[in-house]
Amino acid sequence: MSNERKTIAIENAHLFFKNFSGEQTAFNRAGDRNFCVFIDPEIAPKLKEDGWNIRMLNPRDDGDEPRPYIQVKVSYKNIPPRIYLMTSRKKRMLDEETVGELDVVDIQSCDLIITPYEWTINGKTGISAYLKTMYVVMEEDEFAAKYAEMEYPGEAPF
Repeated sequence: MSNERKTIAIENAHLFFKNFSGEQTAFNRAGDRNFCVFIDPEIAPKLKEDGWNIRMLNPRDDGDEPRPYIQVKVSYKNIPPRIYLMTSRKKRMLDEETVGELDVVDIQSCDLIITPYEWTINGKTGISAYLKTMYVVMEEDEFAAKYAEMEYPGEAPF
């Protein structure tokens, strides 16, 4: 493993297996926030050689190739990630309480930066991937612009 701690920047990232809320599932401990993202097949071997935990997703269709990906942790313990959710009208920074919204958002586009954390346990070493920064553009439906212009003074009557 090299001593250089280089970040990975991914434009137009494809996220899957999203668990920003940290919900307990058959594949996730309660409180562990994470997601998976595809990695460029040309750089995946070098990342794996450097100690990143690159996995392969088997293809669904015949003739398709397996795709390299990495699981990325989302932690607010030390240095919280900067995560922005954007619509055509608004840019909002998500925090520990609101980041779970990304589990159900339809993503139009996403750019992100992953930072490495080098670990050593019982003589074994590796790199864990942590989210540093992410910009998510939410896919909007045909009514989003229409209702974004309306003002709602005070409390709603219902």
